Amino acid sequence: MQLNTLSPAPGSRPAKNRVGRGIGSGSGKTCGRGHKGQHARSGGYHKVGFEGGQMPLQMRLPKFGFTSRRKSRVGQVRLHELAKITADVIDLAALKAAGLVDAQVEKAKVFLSGSLDKAVTLQGIAVTKGARDIIERQGGKIQDSGTTA
Repeated sequence: MQLNTLSPAPGSRPAKNRVGRGIGSGSGKTCGRGHKGQHARSGGYHKVGFEGGQMPLQMRLPKFGFTSRRKSRVGQVRLHELAKITADVIDLAALKAAGLVDAQVEKAKVFLSGSLDKAVTLQGIAVTKGARDIIERQGGKIQDSGTTA
């Protein structure tokens, strides 16, 4: 087998429609372009997204992404980050003081990520199910935690 002898399988590539070859071909005279109009002219076509002068969809939509206002008020804390805090009771103020959440955060939630090697006491902080198991297994306590998920 030579590269110059390769060809597509028979029937896999239909023959090109040869336009302008007489009335009997089915694509004679106007060559499948219809009569008059922009599409019948040479060079007469429009760019992608053009809607005939109407304001196109991509120009009607807002050009900035969606930013959740709720997201900035809820801080996420990984489980292994709790080991950095030296306070006896870890609450939202302790998380802010340690720099684990931003100053404008109103709520915080601890997620299962990494491991914890000491007992911690959480107060007023939400905890996921997996993080709760590990905290309690290490001898820690969760007081007034809010929601769990």
